[in-house]
Amino acid sequence: MNDVVLVSKDLPSHASKGEVLGNEFIKAEHLQTPRVKQLQVMSHEVDENHSEFLEGAKPGDFFNTITRENYGKEMYIINIKFTEEFVIWRKRERGGGLIGSFPSNAEALEHLKSQDLKVEDHEITQTQSHLLLKKDPETGALDSQPFIFDCSSSKLRVSREWNTQLQLVGGDRFSSLWKMSSSETQNRNGQKFWNIGVQNIGWVTDENYEAAKSLYTSVSK
Repeated sequence: MNDVVLVSKDLPSHASKGEVLGNEFIKAEHLQTPRVKQLQVMSHEVDENHSEFLEGAKPGDFFNTITRENYGKEMYIINIKFTEEFVIWRKRERGGGLIGSFPSNAEALEHLKSQDLKVEDHEITQTQSHLLLKKDPETGALDSQPFIFDCSSSKLRVSREWNTQLQLVGGDRFSSLWKMSSSETQNRNGQKFWNIGVQNIGWVTDENYEAAKSLYTSVSK
């Protein structure tokens, strides 16, 4: 069994020629867009005793849930697109779990009603999502894969402020470069948690603009 070669250590010629065969029917809707979340004190990734623990991860870090990359506490990004949805969750004491996402709160409530689900057993969370493209501040390179950053609860205020700033800056949404960073804050009860702040860096380069526009066009079809 030890003599069986399962994979090639070098890039074979058949792999370098392309990735078409077998993927002919895969479209954008068949792929999962990575999400980046901001780690909190209670996140599994910072718990050494949890199976999802990530070495070196700390509260406030930005974490890619698909690639499991840790981006640290700040990123330079281009904001490609904004969406809002209302997500129905079954309350934890009722078993927990995602029920579905809807364009409005009214449609979420109507779904519960149509499925004979008790409103009091569920929570409807307003979620504003930003499709972002990360830029390396050292090399200037753009990541090839965008990700989604969800804002709900305390992050809704920052999301609205960011949308307002983007409107004031002008141009297409993806015309400017932003620095998104973590900052520790606390709620009215004195409980500490991590939230985000955004800062406009300036206009993107022509090359980055064209890449961002192409991405926007592809996800807006």
